[in-house]
Amino acid sequence: MHPFWTSCGHDRLECNPRGWLVPTDGYWRLWLERPELALVDESCEGERALHAALVESPLRAVNAVELDAIEDADVRANFRLFLGFRDTVQAAGSLEAAYAGFFRDGAIQMPPLFLDLMVQAIVCHLLSGDDDAWHWRAAELLFRRQRVSVQDGRVLCGDSAVLDMMSQTGGLGDMGRLLMQGGAALPTVQMDVLGPDNAARYRQSQAGEGRFNFLLDLTHEVQNELPHGLTLTMNRADSGLKALARVLERWVGHFLGASVQIQPESRVEDPSWRWHLGLDAESSPLLNDLYLGHEVAPERLQRLISLFRLRFDDPQQMRADLQGKPVYLGLSMTADGLLKLKPQNLLLNLPLARTV
Repeated sequence: MHPFWTSCGHDRLECNPRGWLVPTDGYWRLWLERPELALVDESCEGERALHAALVESPLRAVNAVELDAIEDADVRANFRLFLGFRDTVQAAGSLEAAYAGFFRDGAIQMPPLFLDLMVQAIVCHLLSGDDDAWHWRAAELLFRRQRVSVQDGRVLCGDSAVLDMMSQTGGLGDMGRLLMQGGAALPTVQMDVLGPDNAARYRQSQAGEGRFNFLLDLTHEVQNELPHGLTLTMNRADSGLKALARVLERWVGHFLGASVQIQPESRVEDPSWRWHLGLDAESSPLLNDLYLGHEVAPERLQRLISLFRLRFDDPQQMRADLQGKPVYLGLSMTADGLLKLKPQNLLLNLPLARTV
């Protein structure tokens, strides 16, 4: 295996006895190298002094005088956010404990970038030693926003930031942007769909920084739109939905200590449907309406990419009134084709017998 996603710092974390990730000084030094905190030519003396002090001792306390010495208000705010994040993670004892705590506490104060980098490091740990390219590509959905489109009957998702950049530059970076601003017509950039013929190249491309530049096939075919009889038939053997299910199983097991089986559903006909949750902001209200038997507009239903069935290996880990019942999951895109999976929903909304 080639090293994946080293920019998130997973290789600078240590495991505690529970298998959760504990930051080292090197992990916090990596944050100081990020564009939001790295020194630039315009950095003032106060910023340079604080930056050097934190590189020397990443866990040192920082007083208000040192922060106030930074002239740029935005830079000063970035340091305050970083220090608050650092102190919260250190107090929690691990990335996982801090991540779960952010959502249990209600209002999230941390920037989405911080949360996404935490998730990226955690899933990289969960996939350590896994050579399956589909698992790695599906794991990107947990921390990278996707853009979904239908091409030749296939539902494909690609990294939103990469696709937006390519549409603006033709894949030629700043030079492409200048050419387009000058009115030049650039060739359409094609992104590869992950498949058996390019899986090795995907693994190579993700080494180091990683470009997130492969599409993932999430194809389903909607056949029946009844609330409790919705049919979603997979019509491609290498759909990424099963890979996503495997990643989510590991996510649940790692955080909650519960072994679960998750399968993409080809047909849901369950008169005893008791529990469901959305894996994104769109799916939760959609599943609520289907559960209650409300009429759902066809164009809204078409945004449902997939349903999943989750089962606990040990029903005793579920609430007593739901033991043995499946949990249905939904995955949807927005009206403009964006998908932002919220892995925290699996930590907050599963019907557990106890609070983890």
